[in-house]
Amino acid sequence: MNRTTASSARERETAQPSSASTDSGTPLSHGLKQRHLSMIALGGVIGAGLFVGSGAGIAAAGPSIVLAYAASGLLVMLVMRMLGEMSAANPASGSFSVHAERAIGPWAGFTAGWMFWVLLCVGIAAEAIAAADIMVGWMPETESWMWVLLFMIVFCGTNLAAVGNFGEFEFWFAALKIAAIGLFLVLGVLAILGVLPGTDAPGADNLTGDGGFMPNGVDGLVVGLLASVFAYGGLETVTIAAAESEQPVQGVAKAVRTAMWRIALFYVGSMLVVVTLIPWDHPSVAGDGPYVAVLNHIDIPAAGEIMNVIVLVALLSAMNANIYGASRMSYSLVARGEGPRFLGKVSGGVPRLTVLASSAFGFFAVLLSYWWPDTIFKWLLNMVGAAVLVVWGFIAVAQLRMRRKLQREAPERLVVKMWLFPYLTWAALAGTIGVLLLMLRDDDNRTQLFFTVGLAVVLSVVGYLRQRSLERRNA
Repeated sequence: MNRTTASSARERETAQPSSASTDSGTPLSHGLKQRHLSMIALGGVIGAGLFVGSGAGIAAAGPSIVLAYAASGLLVMLVMRMLGEMSAANPASGSFSVHAERAIGPWAGFTAGWMFWVLLCVGIAAEAIAAADIMVGWMPETESWMWVLLFMIVFCGTNLAAVGNFGEFEFWFAALKIAAIGLFLVLGVLAILGVLPGTDAPGADNLTGDGGFMPNGVDGLVVGLLASVFAYGGLETVTIAAAESEQPVQGVAKAVRTAMWRIALFYVGSMLVVVTLIPWDHPSVAGDGPYVAVLNHIDIPAAGEIMNVIVLVALLSAMNANIYGASRMSYSLVARGEGPRFLGKVSGGVPRLTVLASSAFGFFAVLLSYWWPDTIFKWLLNMVGAAVLVVWGFIAVAQLRMRRKLQREAPERLVVKMWLFPYLTWAALAGTIGVLLLMLRDDDNRTQLFFTVGLAVVLSVVGYLRQRSLERRNA
C-alpha cells in the first residue's frame, strides 16, 4: 500500500473525520437530519435483547434484576459519557476506533474497529434468523431462508441508496419501539396502582415474597447482571451516525446527555414494572417472555402477537443499524489504511462497497447457521460474546489519555465532559474488567470470554505488526 496515500487517509479521518474522505477525496454525506439522530439515540437503547433476553435474567435474579439493570446501566452511562466527550470533540465515522488510534496507537484502533465490525456482522446474521423465525411462525408455509434473503436485500438496499434512507427507517422503527415501551410502562403503572380495570394493586408482595428480593443470592444477581450488560449493546451506533448528521457536535452531545433518563426509564423502569406485577418465578416469565406475561396478566388481548410485532420491529431495527454501523466502521478503517484499499470508494456520499462487504459477511454467517448451527456459527457467536466489553475497555483507556491532551491543546472542544474525571473513568474501567472476571464464574460465559479474548489477541498482534511495519517504512 502506498505510504503517502495511507498516511493522508489516516490524517483525514482522525483530524477532520466529520468530513472524512476516501482517497478520491469524496466525502461521506451529511444526510442524517437532527430528528433522525435524536430518534436513533432514543430508540437505540431499546434493543431486541430487552424484549427477548430479559426473561432469563429475571429467572436467575428474581426481583433483584432491577439492581442488575441499574448497575449495568450505570456502567453503560459512564461509557457513553466518555465516548460522547471524545466524539463531540472529534466526530468520526469510526467513533471509538478513531479515538483509540489517536490516544493509544494504530494497533488499538485496528483491534477495536475490526472486532466491532465482526460483532455487528454476526449480529446481522443472528437478527435476520430471529426475524425470519417470527415470520415463519405467522406463515408456516414459507421457508426461513426466504425471509432472511428478503430482509438482507431490503436493508442492504436502503443502506446502499443514501444515508437518509437508513435514518428514515430508524426514525420510524425507533418511534414504534418508543411508543410500544411507553404504552407498556403506562399500562404497567396503572395496573400497579390498581386503577386499570380488572386489576388489583399488588403492593410489594411480588418484590419481597417467594424467596425475597434476592431469592437466588449473589450468584443469581451476577447472572442477571451479565444478562443485562449485553442487553445494552448497540448504543455506540449513535456516535458513528453523528459524523454524518447535519450538526455532528451538537447531535452527539444531546444524545449522550439524555442517556441517563432513557436507560433509567426504558430498562430499569420496565424491569420494575414486571417484577412488581407478577411473581418472578411464574412459568410464563421465562416461557412467554416477561412483557407477554405482564400483558396477559392485565388481560390485554393477543398479547403474544403484539409482542411478536414489537420484537420483529426491534430485530429489523437492529439489523438495519448493524449494517450501517459495520459499513461505516470498516470504511473508517479503510480510510486510515487499516483495511483493503479497494473498499474505500465513496459514491453519492455512501461507502457502497463496505455496505456490500458487511452485508455479504452477515449473509454468509446466516448460511453458516444453517449448515453448521452447533459448530461454526456457535463458534462465531462465542467469538464476539464479550466483544462489547473489550470495546468499552478501549474507550475508557482512550478517554483517560485524550482528555488531558484536549485540556492542553484544545479545551474549547470539550463540549461534553466526563463527570468527576479521572475517578469515574477509572471506575468504569474497573467495572468493565469486573464484568469480564464475573464471566469466568459460568461455563457458557467463560467459553465466550476465552473466544473473545483470543480474537482480541489475534487482532492486537496483527495490528501491532502492521504498525511496526509502517513505522519502519516511514523511518
